[in-house]
Amino acid sequence: MLPFKPLNLNFSLRPSPPQVALNSFWGIHFPPSARRSLQVQATVGGGDQSQTMTTTSLDSKEMKEKKGPMEPSSSVDEGIQVRAVVTIKKKMKEKIGEKLGDQWEYLVNGVGQGIKIQLISHDIDPVTNSGKSVQTYVKGWIPKPSNVSYIVEYTADFSVPSGFGCPGAILITNLHGKEFYLVEIIVHGFSGGPVFFPANTWIHSRNDNPESRIIFNNQAYLPSQTPAGIKDLRHEDLLSVRGNQHGIRKQHERIYDYDTYNDLGNPDKDEELVRPVLGGHERPYPRRCRTGRPPTLSDPLSESRIEKPHPVYVPRDETFEEIKQDTFSAGRLKALFHNLLPSLAATLSSSDIPFKCFSDIDKLYIEGVLLRDEESKGVVENLLVGKMMKQVLSAGESLLKYEIPAVIKGDKFSWLRDNEFARQTLAGVNPVNIELLKEFPIRSNLDPALYGPPESAITKELLEQELSGMSLEQAIEEKRLFILDYHDMLLPFIKKMNSLPGRKAYASRTILFYTKAGILRPIAIELSLPKMHSSPQNKRVYTQGHDATTHWIWKLAKAHVSSNDAGVHQLVNHWLRTHACMEPYIIATHRQLSSMHPIYKLLHPHMRYTLEINALARQNLINGGGIIEASFSPGKYAMELSSAAYKNLWRFDMESLPADLIRRGMAEEDPSMPCGVKLVIEDYPYAADGLLIWSAIKEWVESYVGHFYSDSNSVTSDVELQAWWSEIKLKGHCDKKNEPWWPKLDTQQDLSGILTTMIWVASGQHAAINFGQYPFGGYVPNRPTLIRKLIPQENDPEFEKFIQNPQIVFLSSLPTQLQATKVMAVQDTLSTHSPDEEYLGQLNPLHNHRINDHEILELFNKFSAKLEEIEEIINARNKDTRLRNRSGAGVPPYELLLRSSGPGVTGRGIPNSISI
Repeated sequence: MLPFKPLNLNFSLRPSPPQVALNSFWGIHFPPSARRSLQVQATVGGGDQSQTMTTTSLDSKEMKEKKGPMEPSSSVDEGIQVRAVVTIKKKMKEKIGEKLGDQWEYLVNGVGQGIKIQLISHDIDPVTNSGKSVQTYVKGWIPKPSNVSYIVEYTADFSVPSGFGCPGAILITNLHGKEFYLVEIIVHGFSGGPVFFPANTWIHSRNDNPESRIIFNNQAYLPSQTPAGIKDLRHEDLLSVRGNQHGIRKQHERIYDYDTYNDLGNPDKDEELVRPVLGGHERPYPRRCRTGRPPTLSDPLSESRIEKPHPVYVPRDETFEEIKQDTFSAGRLKALFHNLLPSLAATLSSSDIPFKCFSDIDKLYIEGVLLRDEESKGVVENLLVGKMMKQVLSAGESLLKYEIPAVIKGDKFSWLRDNEFARQTLAGVNPVNIELLKEFPIRSNLDPALYGPPESAITKELLEQELSGMSLEQAIEEKRLFILDYHDMLLPFIKKMNSLPGRKAYASRTILFYTKAGILRPIAIELSLPKMHSSPQNKRVYTQGHDATTHWIWKLAKAHVSSNDAGVHQLVNHWLRTHACMEPYIIATHRQLSSMHPIYKLLHPHMRYTLEINALARQNLINGGGIIEASFSPGKYAMELSSAAYKNLWRFDMESLPADLIRRGMAEEDPSMPCGVKLVIEDYPYAADGLLIWSAIKEWVESYVGHFYSDSNSVTSDVELQAWWSEIKLKGHCDKKNEPWWPKLDTQQDLSGILTTMIWVASGQHAAINFGQYPFGGYVPNRPTLIRKLIPQENDPEFEKFIQNPQIVFLSSLPTQLQATKVMAVQDTLSTHSPDEEYLGQLNPLHNHRINDHEILELFNKFSAKLEEIEEIINARNKDTRLRNRSGAGVPPYELLLRSSGPGVTGRGIPNSISI
């Protein structure tokens, strides 16, 4: 067995002895010399159900005629005695009723009435023109091979004719009244060694669906290479998961189909919860997984909702496993949405007031929030909170106490400084919007008839006052000016956003200057409001200044920019570009690529839990009246803004990290560099570390693709692969199907590029913009998710209050205590790693047998070792005092792209998939 880097799931499996073709098993192996004794030891018969031979090439009479007179048993060809070991995973924590049910299940299986197994050969039966087959029933059970209490093993014995050939598939039928989780089946007794059938799937009860499940062995085959005996099964298995756009999906089903985002609103409950459908010409959006629920009564275009705590349908194998359920579904997320947030509201709603001084914010970490509501009793103790939220219980009361966020842990006042504001554009939770300023003057691309003159109010004269004697032309030529530009994205929504109670926002542009000393700092902020009737667009430019009044106004301007940044981060870079855009790739992979396809096997770890977490988000986070609308500036227009960003900005070819950096002007093409690009700002932690991860993924994917595809023809002739890519464009992202920028899929290089982008988005990109949410956003003044007031002007009544007490005006502009506490709780949860997280380059020990290919396993180990080297490089960079965006007094190290992590909120770790 090759030295995998297994996940630490707090249990150990008995080590597998080396076998032919790297086959291994947890302690049971039948060598050829033992097969004769196996015929005596195994229970082959037992009633007329214990075994049914259906080897269709010859019946028993034909076999006698072919063999001639019966010979003594020692010389008769009795075929091969083989044993299938069926591994089933039970619940780790079972209730008494479930344990009694298990005992009944053991009994039923023990007498051969619970699970039927049919072994299918690679070879064709000339009579039926399908794969040769032999069938039996699980009978009896054997001792557990390890200390894993929830792993149960059963056996099934076959007598297989000697000319049966290699087993390629198993049909498994569950005769029980409930489903079970099949880990794998290993068949012992064939001359080539054990044959592995990795499953890791729920097997439905025959009562729910009479069709048997098809499980293939762990050999990867392109469609053209599929052995004749299992070719029809390959096609049948794909058809079984596609659905037909009809019917309400049931929880036991494995149907993958597409639908629009027509389930965000709840018009039957309240007119205020009406939301437009996302997906279509007017509001394009990626497609989600179809549930088939009936339409609402008041709007036939909207799908009726399933409200918490009832589950939204996702295909059965996409649901959280038990550890994840305990941590999030039944634990954290349920407690968060169903209990904690209402309790916070009940506690604070009577005093939903602004923070009056900064010490009020500090109390959240020092003293906590006292939940006095009677209904909150027991909420916090049942909430499986992570590292960033701690609770202390007192009699009849609950105290919710927040961990100090990383951004202020080392330097409480860092958030006030301009250089920290700028540093976070390169090393914060949203380091993907900063761009090189390439042209001046700055112009809008919006329609002037609707939004006023396109020219920015930022002038050359104003900028040159901040450039330390450098001319504007020189600064642009030397690539020293950068921009954070949310003007065109937000201005069409500002009027609607500002009509919402407690919401006031501007469209913003921020200019940053990279000094010769290597320090990035903001030098000008333009805040714009839409033109009103005949008046021109309201544009104001702010600079730091040197007097107290200008200095406080500058702080307010930065707060507005940070709020815009938080909204764009959550709705566009996080939800849209990772969660929503990944979902169609996953649906298409299951619908068009067989589980024996090598590309399916490559992508499988990167699809884990994503459909389930997206379904939970549609139910609780991004829905009408949900947490995102309540917590972020766009409010009820949040998802419309996300749709507009998809329409105007999203391109698959720009989701590659090098392409994105080049598009934003943050890198230049340089063939001499490892990724073909050179950073404009070398000390750009997200990009510098990200390129290392990107390069490792790219190398692994290219070697994997090269192993299975010998030339371009093997790519273009792969019917499943071509159907997969076509479906992603024509169905999954159908609103963008006619765009000219979609990559072609004609060569190995095309395929490698597409797959590298997908894996990067699911792993490194999502990690970089998700797991820093609480470390950076947990201190509200650093990243307010909304602002409640416009900046006071000299002719405003509020201006005099501002002059008298600017701190009060600043704090009253931030989210209220209730809003802040809510969003901190959500950010903590979204920043949390589950104990069963699977990290990039690591392999779940239960998936050790997913592919039978020595060279691929060696390549994977090389990939894993490369990621370990990258961790060392990143750790060294964080100690390099020359890299001031990731080291220095009070500066938190940049760890978001360190591959490994423990559970909880750690600010590091790259999961294989978008799992939270």
